[in-house]
Amino acid sequence: MSGFEAHLAADVTTLCHCWRLNLRDGTVLGFTDHDRTLEFNGTTFAPESGLSASEARSSLGLTSDVVDVTGALSAVDITEADIVAGRYDGADVETYLVNWQAADEHRLLRKAVIGRITRKDGQFTAELEGLQAKLDETAGRTVRRSCDAELGDARCRFALGASHKASGTLVEMKGDTAIVSSLGSHADGWFTGGIVTWTSGAAAGRRERVELHRRNGSRSELKLWRETAAPVAGGDTFTVVAGCDKSFSTCRDKFSNVKNFQGFPHLPGNDAAYGYATESQEHDGRPLVP
Repeated sequence: MSGFEAHLAADVTTLCHCWRLNLRDGTVLGFTDHDRTLEFNGTTFAPESGLSASEARSSLGLTSDVVDVTGALSAVDITEADIVAGRYDGADVETYLVNWQAADEHRLLRKAVIGRITRKDGQFTAELEGLQAKLDETAGRTVRRSCDAELGDARCRFALGASHKASGTLVEMKGDTAIVSSLGSHADGWFTGGIVTWTSGAAAGRRERVELHRRNGSRSELKLWRETAAPVAGGDTFTVVAGCDKSFSTCRDKFSNVKNFQGFPHLPGNDAAYGYATESQEHDGRPLVP
């Protein structure tokens, strides 16, 4: 029996949980629900985060189990700005059960991936999704009428020219709408569905989807999809590319790129599938077309 197993079998135990976060950028962070710093496996687990975990459940089969981890936002460890910027999205998390009197005595309980993160009243709650959650992800392509490529990517193969791009400067941010300098003579909606890339300021390098583009006098308004909002301020510069609603008509009329359309525009729908059914026709399983 190992030292840790002997400790678990004792009448009195000194146990805590530790979490090791492996971010996509290679950063490794350690946190614990104990009240002092612990170290093992080359990682330091900080106690200041105030992390606590919900009840853990493990199910047989392929059902994906989810555990919530709650903690306090801080200026040192887990900040709201990093969460908003998506720094923790998809990070790998290892959960350990540790004897805090002898941190070398520990056991890996589970490996998970950070899913949805919510923030409220200075705290965050992160869902730790089991590895089985990957089985719920769509693999391969989905047969549908609309295109599933991104404008200008390797599958779309459309060459974005100067007329399909613009650059500008943010004047001010009103909620999720960016009031920006003029984007040239582009008509309303030209950049709807496009991508804004910030080129200066705290959000430099971040990309955001444009929900709606409209002109407003000498300026333009870009309503952005702000779920992972980047921190921006007046004077920040950006570039924006034309939007595509993924329909066959837009691909044909706006971009003249139908030969590379990555959808199935002539796919029959339910109306075609049930169009043959009539009260006067006998449906006995024989072919409808001889």
